[in-house]
Amino acid sequence: MIVRPAKNILGAVRLPGDKSISHRYAMLGAIAEGTTRLANFSTGADCASTLSCLRQLGSNIQRNPEGMLEIQGREHLQVPSASLDCGNSGSTMRMLSGILAGHDFECRLHGDESLSRRPMGRIMVPLRLMGAEISASDRDRPPLRIRGGHLHAIEYKMPVASAQVKSAVLFAGLLAHGATAVEEPFRTRDHSEQALRAFGAELSRSRNRVTLAGGQKLHAIETYVPGDISSAAFFLCAAALFPDSNLVIEGLLLNPTRASLLDVLRALGARISIINLEDHHGELVGTVKLEYGLLQGTTISGGQSVALIDELPVLAAMAPYTRDGIEIRDAQELRVKESDRIALVARNLRAMGGQCEEHEDGLRVPGSQRLHGAEIDSGGDHRIAMAFSVAALRADGESVIHGAEAAQISFPEFFKMLESVVER
Repeated sequence: MIVRPAKNILGAVRLPGDKSISHRYAMLGAIAEGTTRLANFSTGADCASTLSCLRQLGSNIQRNPEGMLEIQGREHLQVPSASLDCGNSGSTMRMLSGILAGHDFECRLHGDESLSRRPMGRIMVPLRLMGAEISASDRDRPPLRIRGGHLHAIEYKMPVASAQVKSAVLFAGLLAHGATAVEEPFRTRDHSEQALRAFGAELSRSRNRVTLAGGQKLHAIETYVPGDISSAAFFLCAAALFPDSNLVIEGLLLNPTRASLLDVLRALGARISIINLEDHHGELVGTVKLEYGLLQGTTISGGQSVALIDELPVLAAMAPYTRDGIEIRDAQELRVKESDRIALVARNLRAMGGQCEEHEDGLRVPGSQRLHGAEIDSGGDHRIAMAFSVAALRADGESVIHGAEAAQISFPEFFKMLESVVER
């Protein structure tokens, strides 16, 4: 994909459904009583992987004439006839493993080359403690083999903050005997807690500890999946780079555990306003307007890095255009995503003539830099491809994004939608 420099970002967009929520609603809908109906379900390949796995497990999933996704729930999933293909989706493999741990059959889960390099030990440990038999082929990497059955509740203190691990344990806890508790070192996104409540489960939270009683029945819901704020990050960061930008994003997810991006952009100097704020099954949804403001600089660390883990690549990519730059720390998790995102961000910034310091847990990118167009290596990572498309809009000359098709993983419409608001 060739990306040419832009003059401005102007207009209004409505984004496909949030990927994190779509995964969770689909999985819980598959084991809930009744038929769950979801409008604006994510269009990304990752969520398509979740639907494919659920179909293999016996779920009847189809789109009605209005385009709404319908998932007919069943009390027990069935034994799949073949290995479950999770594609590139770590969310699918990790969270679905929690549900499969409570089913009395054996199955295998595999993924593509990228997913096969991602660590799964972090879910294997707690699920084994609950009574599931789970093994990996090599160094806790996929494929996984799971034999589920009768689970017992545990109290699990997570060594690494991860919403996917928390979700896997809670989903297993729903099918376990007793009350399962999960404690996080930092507060992570709470979509699983909100989704469980939406489907009728009761759970409690005390600071960073969530407790869920097993044996609860779920009931189908009908709802609209709000726009993906991680996808919105690329548009908001792009708009923040140009003096005459004016961008409106409608129907956007504004969950407080995901909306840290807006706080960072405000801290940098962008002018952001929110209107039409509503509650959809515990998830806040609203319209966001961003106008240009002189960008300063900031440091992102600790719990904020955890909350912004998906948005960090694009924030790093826009950092050269701020006055004082951006420093990112406590983000070691970026090393084990679809790619080593710290290394790829540093490599591509340097390819564009930028300076940066790479650390084991993050980056420091100085501000007041001028970048030029370059050959960008996405590493097959959707967020790297999209992040450097944003950086390229402000660079001198054209950039070529190699592996741009990786955007299909989370946001197939990205390049077309970006072009719709770019002024040249």
